[in-house]
Parts: sequence; structure tokens; C-alpha cells
Amino acid sequence: QVQLVESGGGLVQAGGSLRLSCAASGLTVSSYAMGWFRQAPGKERELVARIHWIGGITYSADSVKGRFTISRDNAKNTMYLQMNSLKPEDTAVYYCAADSRLGRIVAGTADYWGQGIQVTVSS
Repeated sequence: QVQLVESGGGLVQAGGSLRLSCAASGLTVSSYAMGWFRQAPGKERELVARIHWIGGITYSADSVKGRFTISRDNAKNTMYLQMNSLKPEDTAVYYCAADSRLGRIVAGTADYWGQGIQVTVSS
């Protein structure tokens, strides 16, 4: 049974940093495409960043480029999202997701999802 468990969210002031973790069980993060998504109240869920199992190739949305970094630790079977220079508009519930097919991460239709974790950035 696959489980993805997010941690590291919370309340932070604008300009601050947080690191989200996504601990995986039942799958190997180095063999899956994985991504971080977020959904703010009244808005659609959006892809924030993704990492491919081939070479660990990464992609970040323009809205977070240069501020957020996606990575993974194969030994810990965990994916991370380092978030720096946080802005109030980054406030959302953040989800990690995994799928054997990169296209499903891109489309937001991944097979496996975490429960979500709240990130709140105060101004």
C-alpha cells in the first residue's frame, strides 16, 4: 500500500522559509515522477514543482522559480520542497503526488497523493 505523508508546513512571516517533506512508503521515490501541488481557497490546484526519476530532472512553475527548490533523498525515500522568500500569495494547502508516468504529474492526475499540509504566509 502506497502512502505519502507531508510534514513541515505551518505559519511563517513573509520573507521567511519552510521546508516541506513528503515521506513515501510502498514506492521508491527514485523510480517515480513526483510533484508538489498547491491549492489556495477559491482557486484551482496548481503544479508547483516536479522531479523526474530519470536524472532527477526538475521543473518549477514561474511563480516560484528562484524561490522554491524540489529535491529528493533516495536513502530516506523522501521528497522535499525548500521554500524561501515566501509571499502571502504562497498561502495554500500543499500536496505531494507520485506516479510512474510523468504525464500524469504534469496533468495533475497522479495515482498517489498525500493528505495535504497547510502553509500560511502572513504579511
